[in-house]
Amino acid sequence: MERLSSRIKALSPSATIAMNQKGRDLKEKGIDIINLSVGEPDFFTPDHIKEAAKKAVDDNFSFYAPVPGYPALRQAIVDKLKRENNLDYSPAQIVVSTGAKHALANVIECLVEKGEEVIIPAPYWVSYAEQVKIAEGENVIISTSIDDEFKMTPEQLKAAITPKTRTLLLCSPSNPTGSVYTREELKALADVIAEHEEVFVIADEIYEHINFVGGHESIAQFENIRDRVVIINGVSKAYAMTGYRIGYMAGPEWLAKACTKLQGQVTSGATSVSMQAALAALTGDQSCLKEMNTAFRRRRDLVLNHLAEIEGVKCPTPGGAFYVFPDFSHYFGTTVGDRKIENSMDLCIYLLEEGHIATVPGSAFGAEGCVRISYANSDDNLEKAMARLKKALAALK
Repeated sequence: MERLSSRIKALSPSATIAMNQKGRDLKEKGIDIINLSVGEPDFFTPDHIKEAAKKAVDDNFSFYAPVPGYPALRQAIVDKLKRENNLDYSPAQIVVSTGAKHALANVIECLVEKGEEVIIPAPYWVSYAEQVKIAEGENVIISTSIDDEFKMTPEQLKAAITPKTRTLLLCSPSNPTGSVYTREELKALADVIAEHEEVFVIADEIYEHINFVGGHESIAQFENIRDRVVIINGVSKAYAMTGYRIGYMAGPEWLAKACTKLQGQVTSGATSVSMQAALAALTGDQSCLKEMNTAFRRRRDLVLNHLAEIEGVKCPTPGGAFYVFPDFSHYFGTTVGDRKIENSMDLCIYLLEEGHIATVPGSAFGAEGCVRISYANSDDNLEKAMARLKKALAALK
């Protein structure tokens, strides 16, 4: 007899994974699908990092690793946070997990009680709201405007805080919009948080190095909330290591201990070989960061130039990550043959089945009307995809 828990029944599947799988299914049938749905760099992991992984195998890193991560890797993370972000942490404040998603889940489970509220600006990454559901927290979604580059204002934050608020979940650079908060904007948000001593900030900074507007700014830099900020980061996006599954949290030592306790009962330590590769990523040659960043910026501009030529499409210029998040609501209510486009899911299915482009509907990110397009693909594929997009949209009447 099939019997699932209520918590798993309430959980929504990941729309990004679902759209990626739909694209793969069509590709396996021989259809030439260009995948613009996936949230990972299309580059190969740099050679010096791969060599470190190979050496770890030869050096017999085949045993259980310490639950919070190898000491050398935790120290390397501490050094990175000081070197790149001017933030002071100790290894005891770092927990390495199986990807940044895992680190985020640990923190939410350890911080949020049943019924407590988590403020999430929309558009938001698909897993945020679902992870809060698993922890039996309450999502408080703050809608942002395309005219404000999808950034939450201090006034919106202040109005959303209640006695039940436990944490703000903030992502900069953002998935799915690519928006990047400035130091001044973060300071204004920090000043609001400072007035509420029980409220924490979970700062998802996984796209830190894919930044087109200057150096990364972390909300953890502000002393008035410094001890209530938890940084989530990892090596997946910056070093093209998504499959290695290494992320980490940096926060108060008491919270790091709690995350270690939880992780010890769920997964134990992250993969031993992957941690050695992550150590090489953080301590080795960093030129790969600039090379990939340059390519992503070029691709962003390529896609934006094409979108600017499409009637009715509105798209802000993203300051980071590798996504654009254009508003396609102009095409809602249109038809082609027997197909009617009522919403972003309809449009994405149409673009997949008829245009042979895989994208992700804005509804998955709490922003109906928009579509997430990843430009983590080759220049040639992006040119082809944009031509297909224009052709598919032109057929809608």
